[in-house]
Amino acid sequence: MPLHKTTFQFISEPGDVNFGGKVHGGSVMKWIDQAAYTCARTWAESYCVTVYVGGIRFYKPISIGELIKIDCQVILTGSSSIHIMVEVYSRAFSEKKFEKKTHCIIIFVAVDENGEPKKVKPWVPKTEQEKKLQEYAEKLKKLRGEIHEEMKPFFNE
Repeated sequence: MPLHKTTFQFISEPGDVNFGGKVHGGSVMKWIDQAAYTCARTWAESYCVTVYVGGIRFYKPISIGELIKIDCQVILTGSSSIHIMVEVYSRAFSEKKFEKKTHCIIIFVAVDENGEPKKVKPWVPKTEQEKKLQEYAEKLKKLRGEIHEEMKPFFNE
């Protein structure tokens, strides 16, 4: 598998259950963070910290005992940041195809032993799909900046 992609597969467990009998959204968010961290750390070859999770969208619930697949890939790098696209799928063992259940963008920053940002190698998209994903990540970055500026009067920084 290329260094800019990571896939996790595992079975959802009874400890992941919510009060409705499905997998708890917090469990899915933990899986996202773990899989995306692995992708970011592999790319950065360094410890990374989560700095942003956005656009998380839960499409359908996941049942206990289903096979989970989490696909992650680098879609943009900054000087120390790594933007990761995450897609979560699941399927019952009786089914052949995975169904998309959740997606989001998560951003990590590579840090050194003192917790200071550390340079990462640039990611260069090669396929048309990767180029489109990088453009999407750039657009989201710009929108986050605009939202941050609009919200400044409402938050103490």
